[in-house]
Amino acid sequence: MNIFSSLVTKRIVATLAALITIIICSSAGFWQLRRAHEKIMLAANLVTKQQMPILNANAQNWTLEEVNQRRMRAQGTFLSEEVVWLDNRPRPVNKDGEAAPAGFYVMMPLRLESGQILWVNRGWAPRNGLDRVALPAINTPKGVVSIEGTVFATPGKVYEFGNSNQGPGSKPRIQQNLALEQEAKNHGWTQSPYILREVQTGQADGLVREWAPLTTGVDRHYAYAFQWFALAACAFLFWLVTGLRQYRKLSGSISE
Repeated sequence: MNIFSSLVTKRIVATLAALITIIICSSAGFWQLRRAHEKIMLAANLVTKQQMPILNANAQNWTLEEVNQRRMRAQGTFLSEEVVWLDNRPRPVNKDGEAAPAGFYVMMPLRLESGQILWVNRGWAPRNGLDRVALPAINTPKGVVSIEGTVFATPGKVYEFGNSNQGPGSKPRIQQNLALEQEAKNHGWTQSPYILREVQTGQADGLVREWAPLTTGVDRHYAYAFQWFALAACAFLFWLVTGLRQYRKLSGSISE
């Protein structure tokens, strides 16, 4: 009876441990599948909006809800002295099999003809691997320019420890993220509640604007989901095999 009680107790503990492991791994796998589905739906929605008529940033004070992910043209003057370099951004499109080099998103305010400010993601620039503050040379056109791009709520966020954003008086402004509301407050100017990601390519300004599609990373989500489901399957098989061994051990003890 002591052997029987001990085996039953071990089996209960093993069952609970296996059940918890299977639930956690399966939940993680389904979460990865949901993330992949969300990216696919976002990409499909973006394609639909890209086929709609191009908006004019100078026509009126658009809200984010009206223009989000739409194509837009803007005419104004770049405020190059207010540029913000968003750090730790990988090159948008990289050669297959190569690690994406780290660099900056060059965020520059554009003063529209109405006086309103529109933040523009002008593109990606490489970072100096030896000196973080040695910024790459980029060319900014003088005077009134006309640009075209896609509207987004933000230029994207990366994880940061605390608030590393620098004030407008810091030069150069190298930071992790860009808070639009804070920028408007710091400068005291009227500002659009979105950013425009420029799409023109082939310009000799030292910037890369070959933006990665929103579906980038979907295959990785599927791979992670497979790994989590495989772990759940391994936990079940381990529980099953150890249970069969304990059953045989118990049967042998009873027959003796």
